[in-house]
Amino acid sequence: MTTRRKFSAEFKSKVVLESLKERESLESLSKKYELLPTQISAWKGEALKNFAQVFSKEKASSSSNTVDTQILYAQIGELKVANDFLKKKLQ
Repeated sequence: MTTRRKFSAEFKSKVVLESLKERESLESLSKKYELLPTQISAWKGEALKNFAQVFSKEKASSSSNTVDTQILYAQIGELKVANDFLKKKLQ
């Protein structure tokens, strides 16, 4: 009984990018990476189907905004504590 191989996103993108360049045939790519040609075609189809998401601003901005807001909220909290401390010391 054979086990399923799991491929990283980096590996899949590398294979798909090479297949999109069309410098080599699917058969030669499948031999090079020890894959079935149908697997490369499936990955290529999935990549082409979701290609528009790469350039969508909503996805990119939402992920970067959540990280930035968390950092900013932490800084605001620290500054508020420092500001309150200084107000008490001045009185």
